Amino acid sequence: LSHIRFHWDTVKEIYRVGIPSIVMMSISSIMNFGLNQILIVFSTTATAVFGVYFKLQSFIFMPVFGLNNGVVPIVAYNFGARKKDRLLEASRLSTRYAVMIMTVGMLLFWVIPNVFLGIFDASDKMLAIGIPALRIISVGFPLAGYAIMKGSVFQALGKSIYSMNISIIRQLVVLLPAAFLLSRLGEVTYVWLAFPIAEIVGLTFSIIYSRKIHREMIDVL
Repeated sequence: LSHIRFHWDTVKEIYRVGIPSIVMMSISSIMNFGLNQILIVFSTTATAVFGVYFKLQSFIFMPVFGLNNGVVPIVAYNFGARKKDRLLEASRLSTRYAVMIMTVGMLLFWVIPNVFLGIFDASDKMLAIGIPALRIISVGFPLAGYAIMKGSVFQALGKSIYSMNISIIRQLVVLLPAAFLLSRLGEVTYVWLAFPIAEIVGLTFSIIYSRKIHREMIDVL
């Protein structure tokens, strides 16, 4: 132990990559709290539907997050080895599979939303709110799949700050204000439109940052 010393440059590098991930996890909690405050104005059933959705969507997102965790070291190793072709192939394939998984999830939410809600013994009122909710929110799934996998490239190349920026913009700058404004229309169904709107904005910034990464870091390999 007497020979163990902190290497502060290494510690700073770890937190430079890690802090954005911490922030992104916190943002999700803030978004949930804010959206529940918006939905409770309509009814407790609306908040219950959002809670059910959040549980259901984890089954769709978990495989993509697993893919994300697997591709980060592959991209990072190949970037360090200056293997541009392998880096691009890993990014391209992972993005394709992520979008495919999320598209399947979207189709399931569109075709059998009543079955998913039935798992939670949904009442007729919950079905009336929940079926359109699942269908509208899931429209953004394929876009989210693309953004998640581009975020893995940002993280692998030490640019996780880009992923943090996208999460802040998508969930706090766009989703919550959009949900609040749409709630003023008086129908809870409009609130769910905030999700695909936020995913479109997230996709836009993912493309912008991705092009920046390619131009400054990947194309010069």
